Amino acid sequence: MSMMIPRYLENQITKSLKHGRVVGLFGPRRSGKTYLMNLIIKKIKNQNVLTVNGEDLDAAEALSSQRISILERFIGKNEYLFIDEAQKISNIGANLKLIVDTFPSVAVFVSGSSAFDLRNQIGEPLVGRSKYFYLYPFAQLELKEFEDYLKTEGELSDKLIFGSYPQVYMAETPAEKQDQIQLIRDGYLLKDILTIDNLKDSLFIFNLLRLIAFQIGNDVSFTELASNLNTSAKTVMRYLELLEKSYILFSLHGFSKNLRKEYTKSPRYYFWDNGVRNSVISNYNDLNTRDDVGKLWENYIISERMKKSHYKKISANRYFWRTYTQQEIDLVEEREGKLFGYEIKWGSKKVKAPSAFMETYKNASFEVINQENYLDFIS
Repeated sequence: MSMMIPRYLENQITKSLKHGRVVGLFGPRRSGKTYLMNLIIKKIKNQNVLTVNGEDLDAAEALSSQRISILERFIGKNEYLFIDEAQKISNIGANLKLIVDTFPSVAVFVSGSSAFDLRNQIGEPLVGRSKYFYLYPFAQLELKEFEDYLKTEGELSDKLIFGSYPQVYMAETPAEKQDQIQLIRDGYLLKDILTIDNLKDSLFIFNLLRLIAFQIGNDVSFTELASNLNTSAKTVMRYLELLEKSYILFSLHGFSKNLRKEYTKSPRYYFWDNGVRNSVISNYNDLNTRDDVGKLWENYIISERMKKSHYKKISANRYFWRTYTQQEIDLVEEREGKLFGYEIKWGSKKVKAPSAFMETYKNASFEVINQENYLDFIS
């Protein structure tokens, strides 16, 4: 059934795959990068394509050699070179530059889960000759082509609880979904982080994620987190940065341009996937028995909005907004020279626009995102 759900990036990547250029696809493990890569390979049939995996020691040795004679024998007459798990190959950036410089008739596609390592390696040597894409768990933007209205409405609670990783979405029962998301959490996401800088303390990461999971929609104090974890604020900030670069979390910062009473000091953190968030706190209970539905809804809407913006290339700066007098807006987008404020509410209760925001930013708009209008906002 997963075969029937197209990924939004497929055509964009295929069009970008040109000779003498490198296309990079980054994202968390198990988000479907390898599957998407294979779809693209099928699209360029009747061409000479070499497909390798960075975990293959022979391939890694050749692709890290920085020797033209070895690369020439390795690539042969192939016009396309596809490298999965490219972050496993040392000096991959310098070698890709060598390939592009020496074999201008070859188009290169690389995928990897540790994007910050891989992109940093690729970016400098290939400025102007590389293009990057990011793949996330299924976005509603993609699922709307597969679901009818009743299916979308019927599965909303599952998305809030179990998230949208492909294998979780395709699992048929709640127990199977729970098993899949825990496998992703333990077997892939945390493992990926621990490989960075040879980190050893998975319990510390897990405890940090638990603290963040309970603070969705709230300002996060690094000092408070450090105190709870018996460490320094600097260490907390470093691990949070790694969690963002590993596609587990993303952050919003406070917006301020005019008011002294606007609060901008502490960021807010969200999970890219609701299922990962719930797996961290081991809570898969039905929505009608939970006291955190508002947090789940806010996390889901903001993460889906981020996916939509990335995929559709909607350029915007995103923030939250609040004042010391407790007026606040969950999400503020700064785009096209205007401010758009969005308050995210699970229920249908009417919410007034904060007076301080509307009076200070005369050109701003304000909208409540709830169950009645959310689909237009995220898809």
